[in-house]
Amino acid sequence: MRVAGYQMPVAEDIDVNAAAIEGAIIRSADEGADVLVTPEGSLSGYTADFDAVAAAEALASVTRVARAHGVGLMLGTCFVETDGACYNQVRAYDRDGSYLGFHAKILRCGSLTDPPRGEIEAYATKPLSTFELDGVLVGALICNDLWANPACTPMADPHLSQQLADQGARVIFHSVFGGRDGGSWSRGVYWPFHETNLRVRARAARTWIVTVDSCAPTDLPCSAPSGVLNPQGEWICQARDQGEELFVSDLDVA
Repeated sequence: MRVAGYQMPVAEDIDVNAAAIEGAIIRSADEGADVLVTPEGSLSGYTADFDAVAAAEALASVTRVARAHGVGLMLGTCFVETDGACYNQVRAYDRDGSYLGFHAKILRCGSLTDPPRGEIEAYATKPLSTFELDGVLVGALICNDLWANPACTPMADPHLSQQLADQGARVIFHSVFGGRDGGSWSRGVYWPFHETNLRVRARAARTWIVTVDSCAPTDLPCSAPSGVLNPQGEWICQARDQGEELFVSDLDVA
């Protein structure tokens, strides 16, 4: 499986995000990629306060471009589903444009107060699931779903990466929007915490992990690495730690 990851500056302007993703789809097709993964909230913007109609229109355009170029998608976006609930999700599409379903963020960020506030109030969730992408069973996680930062959620760590592996997933696509302040905390604490968790959980689950962070604002380093880890927890591809980048890598999923 040839995967592409797009470390992009996620904005709150849906049109800007859609244009960037469509450009990345075309570049991914030129590189022969089977699937493109984008950061958390990359289409809608990382916010629950987005234009649901504009997001649906942009989704139709993005998926049309992906289908025309034969590129599957693991698309990070917030979206209002037909049940009327808003989900922070990764939407999965095969190379022929078939919609495979979505993963909804489970370990949503929020305060540790009672009742908890933040994403827990803003987004609904649903049970963990896998998707068959080009004949390969894969899963998706969103940001804190993987590293379960205890400073960001009152929920206990259910080891979702291990659960996906137990369900047979060979690849985990991980969409991230990491917070950053440009200071010593985000670089000296959160970056190594995120990287170590990625490596340990890939090795523990014996799965490939393809992870991609937002790079907005582009004048600050990311707080989590983007790239590809093999089932031994080793980086086989890693993006720069700052700024926009599209990376492509081959995964031996046999």
